[in-house]
Amino acid sequence: MIKKFTIILITTLALTLNVHAGSDGELLLKKNKPSEVKDCFESVNRATFAFNQALDGIIIKPVSSVYKKLPSPIKSGVSNSLDNLSNLVTIPNNLLQGNFALAGLNSGRFLVNTTIGILGLVDVAQHIGMSEYKKEDYGQTLAKAGVGPGCYIVLPVLGPSTARDTVASAANFLGGDAWYNVTVRNDTHYFRDIDYYSSKITGGVDFRAKNYDSIENLKDNSIDFYASVKSLYLQDRQQKILNVKRIVDTQNDSDWEEIEN
Repeated sequence: MIKKFTIILITTLALTLNVHAGSDGELLLKKNKPSEVKDCFESVNRATFAFNQALDGIIIKPVSSVYKKLPSPIKSGVSNSLDNLSNLVTIPNNLLQGNFALAGLNSGRFLVNTTIGILGLVDVAQHIGMSEYKKEDYGQTLAKAGVGPGCYIVLPVLGPSTARDTVASAANFLGGDAWYNVTVRNDTHYFRDIDYYSSKITGGVDFRAKNYDSIENLKDNSIDFYASVKSLYLQDRQQKILNVKRIVDTQNDSDWEEIEN
């Protein structure tokens, strides 16, 4: 009951704020400008960042280096399958943002790719004319409703985030992510907890492999790697909120694949 009430409260807050915030792109740009996001917990963030880098060097980087050598069809299949699962978060956020047509399109994408595309391994939807897929999450929905990012935060293992996005991610575990619901939250007898966590780990490895060279180059050429990653992440996040691909600040991140939150 409490969980249901929390979901309703978050949804109502988002929709109410959306009415008052309007849809002015310049307002969103100002609220989410990377240079305006404060690093309130920098010392803690740097310590967490160092921990994450150590974890990357010991586990994630070696695994990713092996993964990136797999045949392209296998890697494409994994990426397509992960994108297909992410529709289960994107679709409710399309609805919360009032993009009903896009919600319908992504529902169609999910249905086609899950069935004809063999559980999303093949992006059949794109081949039959459905537009390129864009992910949406609860943090983006709150941002578009006018909620500011708050302080920059580095989470253990998960990496860069903001106060808004960290709080918003709780919606995934309160019923906002159907994949989490059928694997972890409820005993469906068809899926297990490991199915959910395996998909998240695979997503991290897939992202690291896609950006392997870019990350290593940034690390080797940055005076302050922590600051470079923060700048890059905040700009990428701003682009997702505004649904643009342009460079919005000083850091050129055109070599990076999509950053997962």
